[in-house]
Amino acid sequence: MLSISLSNEILSICPGLHVLALSAEVRNAEPNAKMWAQIDRLAEEIRSTSAIEEVNKWAPIRATRQAYKALGKDPNRYRPSSEALHRRIHRQLPLYRIDVLVDLINWVSIRSGYSIGGFDQDKIVGDLVLGVGREAEPYEAIGRGLMNIEGLPVYRDAVGGVGTPTSDEERTKIDIHTHKLLMIINGYSGPDGLEETGRFAANLLRTFALADPLEAVYLTADGSRNIAL
Repeated sequence: MLSISLSNEILSICPGLHVLALSAEVRNAEPNAKMWAQIDRLAEEIRSTSAIEEVNKWAPIRATRQAYKALGKDPNRYRPSSEALHRRIHRQLPLYRIDVLVDLINWVSIRSGYSIGGFDQDKIVGDLVLGVGREAEPYEAIGRGLMNIEGLPVYRDAVGGVGTPTSDEERTKIDIHTHKLLMIINGYSGPDGLEETGRFAANLLRTFALADPLEAVYLTADGSRNIAL
């Protein structure tokens, strides 16, 4: 596991932030039909048991939006990825089918409400630090082009930004050849449900991406610790 830390810059605004990072050797593949049968069932359940007006009231999404507001960012213009996925579901828009790893991360995000970063760990240079985006900081969001990340929480390596709760960066994105995955689950709503979500993600990674070995690190304002999932 590479070194990941939470800066005082972000913790001063989000002192209750809890983060769970998973690192694993994996085998990526084209979209998996058995996986998608379960994702489709989950989407149908969401449509039948909740309304689009309730999406931003769900604790993990609400807390991420509150962090954006505290940092001076409009969460209605730069929606957290988990909120965007739920809105697609309620609007009957198809979910993107990319590959096993990306689809799996989206599945966990839909189920949990957490915005989750997914990276090809071999493309990360040095350590990762979670900070706050700066004015005119260069950032090419996946599928969105250049994005203004000023005021967004952003993970940076030695080169620059790699991930925000709205979108990850092109430079470190997952592709079909990815064999070392870094998955970061961002719990702006605190610890409730975070480890359970990590166990769910780890089980999916072992089942659909043959993850082995798999490491997990839990990070808070008090530091970090390894955990077993």
